[in-house]
Amino acid sequence: MAAHKVLVVDDEKLIVKGVKFSLEQDDMKVDCAYDGEEAVRMAKAGDYDIILLDLMLPKIGGYEVCQMIREFSSVPIIMLTAKGDDMDKILGLDAGADDYVTKPFNILEVKARIKAIMRRTENRKSGSPAGNSLLESGRLRLDLDGHRTFLDGREVPLTSKEFEVLEILMKTPDKVYTRENLLDLVWGSDYPGDVRTVDVHIRRLREKIEADSGNPVYVHTKWGVGYYFLNKE
Repeated sequence: MAAHKVLVVDDEKLIVKGVKFSLEQDDMKVDCAYDGEEAVRMAKAGDYDIILLDLMLPKIGGYEVCQMIREFSSVPIIMLTAKGDDMDKILGLDAGADDYVTKPFNILEVKARIKAIMRRTENRKSGSPAGNSLLESGRLRLDLDGHRTFLDGREVPLTSKEFEVLEILMKTPDKVYTRENLLDLVWGSDYPGDVRTVDVHIRRLREKIEADSGNPVYVHTKWGVGYYFLNKE
């Protein structure tokens, strides 16, 4: 199996050096960027499995970098932020990040988050049986093997977490998942965030696959309970 390829983006070179050294001890291949412009350029040029992205960066800030990367890639992004305010975390998720870690962080926690994302991605790919690698509903189609989403034949760029949420809902149409269910299934039972993470991803998912996100056709809310997928013939 090829080594996982990670891009670490932070202007604090001592932090980058420490993270790089630690990840390389787990046989990961690590590239480094020290400002937003360099991060976007390297993300375009490199085929990364995951990106660790600091919030406070010179030239282009972390939020904007995340949004720019999302225009051409669905690579998992973990936002690194020194801010502990909940709104900063939500803004990071809203920009397209899959997860966040607040500084100062324990490198073991960062590595655990990376491995959890990789494990779910690999399990999903290996767990798609032959002949059952497509989910279709009306104008919407999910290619589970290729991890790609199509609407009216046009590819829709979803983040890894948005894809996972949609896959879970589509596999069991009409089943209502609580926000806690989805948080556990997609982010893991040890995830320290709260259910607002799910709400942010559902909102972003609707903005991408629904003609009118305020009046959804596919992903519906069961008020006071959670979310469910309504199958369309």
